[in-house]
Amino acid sequence: MEQYRDIKARLDAEQVRLVAVSKFKEIADIAALYEAGQLDFGENYVQELVAKQAALPADIRWHFIGHLQRNKVKYIAPFVSLIHGVDRYDLLQEINKQAQKQKRIIGCLLQMHIATEDTKFGMDEKEVVELLDFYTANKDDFKNITIAGLMGMASFTDDKEQVRREFRKLKSLFDIFKSSYFFGDDHFKMLSMGMTDDYPIAIAEGSTMVRIGRALFGAR
Repeated sequence: MEQYRDIKARLDAEQVRLVAVSKFKEIADIAALYEAGQLDFGENYVQELVAKQAALPADIRWHFIGHLQRNKVKYIAPFVSLIHGVDRYDLLQEINKQAQKQKRIIGCLLQMHIATEDTKFGMDEKEVVELLDFYTANKDDFKNITIAGLMGMASFTDDKEQVRREFRKLKSLFDIFKSSYFFGDDHFKMLSMGMTDDYPIAIAEGSTMVRIGRALFGAR
C-alpha cells in the first residue's frame, strides 16, 4: 500500500483521476487496493474484466483500456464505467447499441495515435475529425453514449522531450475538439494520458486521468 499512498499523494485528486491498471492481477490484490480507497480500475481483456467484476464490490468503477472488438461490447455494457479505446465509428455505434439494451449511458474516450510505434492503436487527427463530423450530424442516434474526451499513449522511449511533445500535441487537439465540437458540453472533459513511466510528464502537460499498473502492483 505504500506505493499507492505515495502516488496518491503526488496527484491532485480534484484534477487528476487515478486508474489502477489491474490486468493479470489477483482478486485479492485488487480488493486490497479497493479497501485502501481506490475505486477506478482498468482492464485490457473482456473475459478477465467480466470475471473480476462479478467477484469484486459493485461500486468499483471499471475502465476498459484495451483494444475493444465490436462483438465483445455486449459483455461489458451492463457495468463498464468508461471505455478508453474508441478508435473507429462502428465501435461507437455498437457501444451505443449495447448501452441502449442495458438502458445505460456509457462514457467513451476517443483514442488518438500520438506515438512513433505503429503497433499502438488510435486515430490520427483527420480520422477523429471525420468521426466527430459524423457523430455531430447524427447525434440523435447516440443517446446512450457520451464522448467524454480523448486518450493517447506516448512513445516508449527514454527521450522525455519527445514524450512531452506527444502529450502536448494531444492536449492541443483536446482543446481544439472541445472548442469546435463540445463547446459548453460539460461531459467532454477527460484527457487520459500517462502511465507508470511517464505520468508526471503527462500531468504537467494537462492530463486529467492516469493509468498506472506496475508502480502500484509491481511488475508482472
